Amino acid sequence: MGITFDKEKNQFIFDFQCDDIDDIVKLTNEIKQIEAFGKCLYYGYEFAEQVDTKVRSAFIKYVKFSESIQENPNLAQFIQKAINALNDKINLYDYNLVIMPESSSKVNQYMMRYLYRFAQPSLQYLELVKALPANISFDMDGYEKQYLDDVLENGRPRYTEAQKEEVKASINDMMELIHNKDYFTIAKDVRKSRMRPYMMRFLDFKTEEEKKLCSSIRMQNILIIDDVTTSGSTINEILRTLRILNEDNNIIIFSLLGRKDLMADAM
Repeated sequence: MGITFDKEKNQFIFDFQCDDIDDIVKLTNEIKQIEAFGKCLYYGYEFAEQVDTKVRSAFIKYVKFSESIQENPNLAQFIQKAINALNDKINLYDYNLVIMPESSSKVNQYMMRYLYRFAQPSLQYLELVKALPANISFDMDGYEKQYLDDVLENGRPRYTEAQKEEVKASINDMMELIHNKDYFTIAKDVRKSRMRPYMMRFLDFKTEEEKKLCSSIRMQNILIIDDVTTSGSTINEILRTLRILNEDNNIIIFSLLGRKDLMADAM
């Protein structure tokens, strides 16, 4: 992709004509199935394996918190190249609905405006907003099956019953604190990232009309977009919200920056 990190200057270097092993990100070459998200397919950028945590975090911050994308030609081209490639893969004109989460990042809004260059005039989009903290819940059964019931290589349980109860108590304490808040932010209010995919009902439709619209869309193509996928919790919640209404649409997830460990083999 031609994006490298200069440690001496502490800055990212963009050269879109270059494609080198030192590049920190690359576009996925294929649409990929995501096991964690069921039947949905994913496309976007992935970090290269050699990129360390500090560089990864710095680049995510650079992407998410850029104040003006129009005045940052490198970031604009970075986004446009990904969407151009996405259109080559799936033909965005065939899509009926775009859904994205409410975000303070300008990237989602920029991606949405650029998407309309390829879309049919009747393309609709919805922005899921953050729900009231009092309505948020936690999938304790799923978390217990995935983590607390884990076993070691010798077949012994990883956690004792006392340890399990201690974790459950800490989760209940966390949820009580969340329910008493005026505003919920998953990155700040849920410290352990492995717990984030089990947070539920923290996104909702803005209006009943939008909910009815989404419920009425059947056997059509839906695109979910987001700027960065880290724990996968936001994408997971969008999908959960959609599947409560119906499960028979074709869904593509486009995250500008994704995670390899959320993906399975290329389709």
